[in-house]
Amino acid sequence: MLKKARDEMPESVFESERFEIPKVTGHIQGNKTIISNFLVIANTLGRSPEHLLKYILKELATPGTLRGNNLILGAKVPASRINEKIRKYATEFVLCPECGKPDTKIIKEGDVTYMRCQACGAKHPVKSMKASLS
Repeated sequence: MLKKARDEMPESVFESERFEIPKVTGHIQGNKTIISNFLVIANTLGRSPEHLLKYILKELATPGTLRGNNLILGAKVPASRINEKIRKYATEFVLCPECGKPDTKIIKEGDVTYMRCQACGAKHPVKSMKASLS
């Protein structure tokens, strides 16, 4: 039975490579901060850019828009602070609290939003941001 269970698990469970969140790249232009690899970060995390955007803007308490591949923040924000908020987002909405793997999906059942781990099968409620979740 154990062999059968192992055979039915996704390949990603057995991969030992470390999950790494890309650091933000961008520049400050006037009183705005432009992040040029925002979509790459959202894809790496496996979440919609809109969900990540809403979280980042709320955490940084600054206005911002997504234009093409760039995130444009309406304030001068150091890259270290943005990276810190993205790490916090990954802990809350991406990494499984049980096994620590990033193989999770956000699902909505009724009024409750859950994070379900594809690797270990754990299901944990997450706080909803009233955004479109993927």
